[in-house]
Amino acid sequence: MRSKKNLQFLRQGEDKVKEKVRKQKLFQKKVQGKPLHSDRHKRTNMTQYFEIENRDGAARIGKLLLSPELRTPCALHTAALGNLENPGPVVDAGSLWTVDREELQARIKKIREKTGKGTLIILPHQAYLPAIPADSLGKVETFTSSGNGSDENEGPKGSLLRAGGEVQKSDLYILEGAGTLENNARRFLETLIDLKNRIPPDTALYAPNMALPENAAMLAYVGIDVMDDTKAEIAAYSDIYLTAAGSFYLDSLTELPCRCQVCAATTPAELRALPKADRAKLLAAHNRDALDTELALVREKIRSGNLREYVEGQCRVKPWLTALLRLGDFEYSYLEERVPAFRQNQLLADTSEALSRIEVVRFARRIQERYIPPDLDVLLLLPCAARKPYSTSQSHQKFILTLGKYRKFVHEVIITSPLGIVPRELELTYPAAHYDTAVTGHWDEEEKAWVSGCLEAYLSKHSYKVIVAHVEGAYREICERAAEKLGIEIVYTAEESLMSYESLSSLKNTVESICTSGNFSRKSQNAEEEKKNFVKAIAGYQFGEGAGHLFSEEAGKPVVKGRFPKYQLFVGKKQLATLVPQYGMLALSPEGAEMVLKSEKYVVKIDDFIPRGSILAPGVLEADPEIRPNDEVIVLGKKALCVGRAAMSGREMEESGRGVAVDTRHVKKL
Repeated sequence: MRSKKNLQFLRQGEDKVKEKVRKQKLFQKKVQGKPLHSDRHKRTNMTQYFEIENRDGAARIGKLLLSPELRTPCALHTAALGNLENPGPVVDAGSLWTVDREELQARIKKIREKTGKGTLIILPHQAYLPAIPADSLGKVETFTSSGNGSDENEGPKGSLLRAGGEVQKSDLYILEGAGTLENNARRFLETLIDLKNRIPPDTALYAPNMALPENAAMLAYVGIDVMDDTKAEIAAYSDIYLTAAGSFYLDSLTELPCRCQVCAATTPAELRALPKADRAKLLAAHNRDALDTELALVREKIRSGNLREYVEGQCRVKPWLTALLRLGDFEYSYLEERVPAFRQNQLLADTSEALSRIEVVRFARRIQERYIPPDLDVLLLLPCAARKPYSTSQSHQKFILTLGKYRKFVHEVIITSPLGIVPRELELTYPAAHYDTAVTGHWDEEEKAWVSGCLEAYLSKHSYKVIVAHVEGAYREICERAAEKLGIEIVYTAEESLMSYESLSSLKNTVESICTSGNFSRKSQNAEEEKKNFVKAIAGYQFGEGAGHLFSEEAGKPVVKGRFPKYQLFVGKKQLATLVPQYGMLALSPEGAEMVLKSEKYVVKIDDFIPRGSILAPGVLEADPEIRPNDEVIVLGKKALCVGRAAMSGREMEESGRGVAVDTRHVKKL
């Protein structure tokens, strides 16, 4: 089922839609003279008290600038929220269900006078269950966190965020009725995405009465910044012992699988012998510690960029968490906007969910939408290899030697799971050279359906006179499925083992026979053209239609210099771009940026200043909505043209009031 939904991405005619949107924006800009700002927030609701430091997809590490600072994702101590006499960094002003408005406003004023701006005040609220119809809800009362009726300079505040309700200016938004959404993955995700799309991207989101050590990683993964220990406390009074691997009734434990201060000093038998109140107090201390420990690990996973790998394992604790992971992948636009163009660490594809992972689906979609193969008549399909890039592996080295002088007539495409297909020109590009997967020799049905669908989509768009496949086992079955659906013929050359003398001889003889036949067109690529096509394919994958301007001969003939994989693109003596082998993408020079700029893609427009170092989000006027974290971007202002790496998505650049938007590498004064 998941692979079928993924394949829908490859069959959607999104190019026409994107082109229409682009033309509409250009019309708005050039004819009406209006800016391309998003009209949802326009930085009117920007926070001064929450700053994002690290991102990993929808998960963020941030800090609430309170006294003391809170590092998110974090869990608030629920009991401390109601301490109005000695408030901590976050305090709850109370509920309209139990206290009247005048008393609550006076309470807010008293808290603010006592704590200044070091405490975030959760404004009085009247929470309802999400199932209650909107027309049955009470009127939302408006308060100020200064207590004097003025919104100016009032200090940090939090407000209840109701599905379909008005968004008040806040530094922390509280998801109404979050605890009732546990075990309902679809409803929780729909509510979360709706709310995240309505609030500024640089504000924090709090899901109360929901966190446990077992689900904290998943909550952070989908975008929750702040949690609390309500459920951990309640569990303690029910004799439930919490761990990241699940919960245990104290009666079922022979030993305590933890070495926190509480667990190291006692045993399950000793705990059971204690009075109820004393036992609950110790269990609550352990449960809170387990939650805090898990969140500390989550923050480290975010910093290292491999939270996804962790939650793919962690979600197995409860079925609803597995459902949440899978449903999240189907909400492609929500996560894809936040997932970086590349990561520094290896992508581990060890579960079936890897087939629907954003990086995998994005790679497949870009091959279908952006990739243009070299003009050759012969396609050779090859299996993947454990070593990356594939061309450096022992098996692919043998394939290359076997092809010999006929390789220049052949276009090579590698079949692999979970990426589907990888054209030889993109074997360096993230994640093609950066993934690893468990190799068992067995392909399940979902893998076969996904990979054969990718191959089918590619062959339906790009035609060849002859298709040769040097594959065996599941690889051959995948080729046969695609050929049958498209009604095309594929020539198979592997007789026994792919690396046997007989199979390699069959590959050589087959390709030689095709290339020496009388009706063969002799289309080929020499070494210089091969390097140029390699860089051109990466540019197309990276910049889309903007890549064509890099290879336009208006300014001169483009030439690729250097040895694999350290290619450099030149026009005359001007260097336009450098291939960065670590993640297989291009780094532009200012001259290259000027050429890509003609497409108006991956452009960030800034105000009238010359950047010195990083560009902060408040300095951004407009940003291409296709920009993703780590994308190569062009920064354009009245006084400067810059090149750098995006630190956030294009939408976040336009709507955020804090944080680095672009890390600049080159600055050219205009």
